Amino acid sequence: MNFATLNGINLHYRSDGHLQGTPLVLIHSLGTDLRLWDDLIPWLDPTLHLIRFDLRGHGLSADAAGELTLEDFSADLAALLDHLEIDQAVILGVSIGGLIALHFTLRYQARVGSLILADTAPRIGTPELWQTRIDALRAHGMAHLADSILARWFAPDFAARCPTQFQGLRTQFTRNSVAGYTAACAALRDADLRAEVPQIIVPTLVLCGAQDAATPPDEVQGLAKSLPNAGFAVLPGAGHTPPIEQPQIMADQINLFLRTHQTVGSVYEQGMKIRREVLGDAHVDQAEMNKTSFDADFQRFITETAWGMVWARPGLDRRTRHLLTLAMLAALGKEHEFAMHVRASRNTRVTIDEIKEILLQVAVYAGVPAANSAIAIAKRVIAEYEEE
Repeated sequence: MNFATLNGINLHYRSDGHLQGTPLVLIHSLGTDLRLWDDLIPWLDPTLHLIRFDLRGHGLSADAAGELTLEDFSADLAALLDHLEIDQAVILGVSIGGLIALHFTLRYQARVGSLILADTAPRIGTPELWQTRIDALRAHGMAHLADSILARWFAPDFAARCPTQFQGLRTQFTRNSVAGYTAACAALRDADLRAEVPQIIVPTLVLCGAQDAATPPDEVQGLAKSLPNAGFAVLPGAGHTPPIEQPQIMADQINLFLRTHQTVGSVYEQGMKIRREVLGDAHVDQAEMNKTSFDADFQRFITETAWGMVWARPGLDRRTRHLLTLAMLAALGKEHEFAMHVRASRNTRVTIDEIKEILLQVAVYAGVPAANSAIAIAKRVIAEYEEE
C-alpha cells in the first residue's frame, strides 16, 4: 500500500504495471474505491503504467473535512501526479470519476494525453436529488439507502447472476463513512460542466453500460456529442459499473482507443526506446536507414511486439532477458542475431564471463555444434569491440 500526504490529507494510491509505460490514471465511482478496477486491469495493455487511488473519504484515503467540490478532487489528482513525477497521463473515470476527469482536463488540459469517460455526464442528477440523499444518510446511515443505491449500479440481473460478488460490494458500500460519502455527494450536487465541456479538445472515448439506470446511454451519448474530438460506444450487459460487470468488453474498447490514438506511449515509441537502449543508436539508425516499403511493416511489428511488449514487461529485468536471448539464439543457431546481441551485451551489463557460461550451458542442452558456432562468433565480436 502507498500513501502520500497531499493537500493536507493522507491519500491512498497504487502504482502498477510497466512503470516506464504510458500512465493511465483510473478514478473510481461514488461509494467504491480503487478495487473497482481489479477485474479490468488484467485485460488492459500490459505496457501501461496504471495509477489508481481512493478519492477523499473513500477506501483508505482520509475523510474529508466538510463538503467537497470538483476543484478539491482535481487538486488531489494534480498533486498525486506531481508526487509521482508524471507530467501527462491518460485519464479514465467512471461516474463521479468521469466528472472529476472532465474537470481536471478543463483545468489542466496540457497534462491530459487523452480522456476515457464511462457512465458519466457533465451534470449527474439534480441538486435536489443529491441534497435529499445527503440528508437521509446523515440521519440514518449508509445501510439505510444501500439497496436502492446499488439497484442503480448494476444491470437488473447482476445480483441474481453474481450473488456473492453483489453481497461483497454491498458490504463494501455500507462501510463507507457517512462524512466521506456525503462530502462527495455535495460535489455532485454543485457540479455542472455543461457549458465548459466543448472546450475539451483532447482525444476522448465515451462509454456507457447499455443498462445504466443512473446515467442512461442517451444522456452519456449527449456528452460525447458535446465534445469536439470524442467517440462513443455502448457496453452490452453492463449497468453503471462496467469495470465490474463487463471488464473484458470495456478493456477491449480502451485498448483499441489507445492504440488508435497512439497514446499507449505509444507501444511503438516504447519499443523503439528499449531497442535503442539495448542494441545501440548506431545499429538502430542503420536498420531504419535500410528500411524500405517492403519491410517497413515487419520492422514496426518487431519494434512493437518484441521490444514494446515483451522486453518492456516488468516480470524480468533487462539483463536477465538479455541472458535468455543470447542462450536461445545460440541454441537455435541464429548466427546473425547472436552476433548482434553479443555486441549489445555492452549495453545490458552482461559480461564476457557470463557469455562463456551461457555457451557451456548451450553445449549441454542444445549440442556441441551449436555452442561451437556461437563461441566462434562471440570470439570474433568480442575481439572487434576490444579493438574499438
